[in-house]
Amino acid sequence: MTLQKKGSLGDILLACHIITEGDITLALEEQARTGVRFGEALVSKGIVTLEDIDWALSNQLDLSYIRLHAEMIDPEALQLIPAAVARKFNLIPLIKAGDELNIAISDPLNKAAITEVERLSGCQVNVSVALIREIREMIDVCYGSSLEQLGFSSDAFSTNVLDTINRDLSGATLLDYLLIFIIRNRLSSLSLQPMGDSIIVSGKRGGVSRQFGSLSGTYYPDVTLKIRKSAGITSLGTSTPAAFLTFRYHSHPTTFQLSFMPGYGGDFITIRPSVTDSVPCKIADLHLPPRHESDLIQLSRTQQGITFFASHNTRERNSFIDLMLEEMDTNGKNVIILGDGPGKMKKRFPHLLLPHDEAERAATIAGALEHAPDILVIEDATEGMPFTATCRAAMRGVRILAGLDIPGTRNALRQLLLYQQLNYFLPVFVNGLVSFKGIQLLCPECRTEYTPPDEELEVINLSPLPGAFYSATGCDACKHKGSSTRKFLVDVIAFTDDFLRVFEKTRHVTALENHLSMAGYHGLADEGLRLLMSGEVSPEEYVASVVL
Repeated sequence: MTLQKKGSLGDILLACHIITEGDITLALEEQARTGVRFGEALVSKGIVTLEDIDWALSNQLDLSYIRLHAEMIDPEALQLIPAAVARKFNLIPLIKAGDELNIAISDPLNKAAITEVERLSGCQVNVSVALIREIREMIDVCYGSSLEQLGFSSDAFSTNVLDTINRDLSGATLLDYLLIFIIRNRLSSLSLQPMGDSIIVSGKRGGVSRQFGSLSGTYYPDVTLKIRKSAGITSLGTSTPAAFLTFRYHSHPTTFQLSFMPGYGGDFITIRPSVTDSVPCKIADLHLPPRHESDLIQLSRTQQGITFFASHNTRERNSFIDLMLEEMDTNGKNVIILGDGPGKMKKRFPHLLLPHDEAERAATIAGALEHAPDILVIEDATEGMPFTATCRAAMRGVRILAGLDIPGTRNALRQLLLYQQLNYFLPVFVNGLVSFKGIQLLCPECRTEYTPPDEELEVINLSPLPGAFYSATGCDACKHKGSSTRKFLVDVIAFTDDFLRVFEKTRHVTALENHLSMAGYHGLADEGLRLLMSGEVSPEEYVASVVL
């Protein structure tokens, strides 16, 4: 299988016998981990030198490969290209002849650079290849040396703070100020979003996202690497599970959850305040409505069938599975856990590796049955093949607790209906669905009345509105967080005979919701609304935890 597109740097180096397919794989892994360019990944891994890359490109593309000297550069050509553009694309103008402009560039495959030079100069561009080190030296000689800057700009920070941030090219100072910005402005999340040659920095509050800054793409790989290291991420791969870092502000620690996804131009990074690790060890300590607590306890006493646990928060989902395990009678039972996440409370059971690949995960679930489990815990059974294998295990009489990486009860029910239509399982072997969301209660010491902006009221979409909305500014009592405790809003839907009859006949989740409503069921949305109406939670917390 070809790992590189025809004409790409990897393809050219491979054709010149400078690298192997194995080298390409290593470089791609490094590129995915750090966000650097492919050529930079090859150099950082010690596979090639910059000279190797430059020679291969010039040779394969039939371009001249030159060693730069100051006398080669025409001052008239320099005037056509600003220093910022030269530094951004690592190029230097050489000479202008008629309507043609000759330049030296480190990456002749950079079409964006060529296009920009053509636009600025109004000339047809001829390219030569030169060492990036020599290009940067000539830029300083010809344009004047410049103190390199990180390239972060924002109206939300003072000039002095921006100067401090931009002097630190590692991104460490930027990260600190972004975390402080989240805390001070009580953002539900902050994102770094690659957009071509720049990075958009936006924050979300009350369900509304606003851009408040931007970052040059030049040092974004270094910023990304710093953020990953701060979160303790060392594994390779194209995607990274959520990680956590703790930041001290005014001597009080705050934990943040970080999520990464590869994008064009680098990682798409989202940072949000983390409120994990607060799931209690006993069902009674959840302080659920009586019906929910009774249903959850009843599910823990069931000897067969599947109980699904649905949430996008992996750590909390695993904790709820553990909560059920703690409540279950496991004496004399063979309990096997597939995955590393569950099984972290008082009870301890053997763990087996649950692969990332969908087919391999399904095979692992099927293989676990050869060890005759009485109770099988599956950390993630979301995808079709593992889901089907999970349901087949339940058909053999095994009691199963399975996680679903799906946010919200409505989404989880919709997915189960879809799987039923695809004949992935028989609903009769499901005994319940547990879905939950955490919500922060306002600190009663610093809680004050608050008037939400119009866009926030539009997202809340309530009629009539509460008599008053509340927010909190932070105080010593709440360690300047504005919140006191965290409460879990929980849906516990038992797959009773009546519920199953409706489930098996319908294709629409609305029919299930109507059935539950007519049966007097009040879910987490109702409890969240009660907390908002009573002033125990802020509008933005209600939107982030219940509406979205």
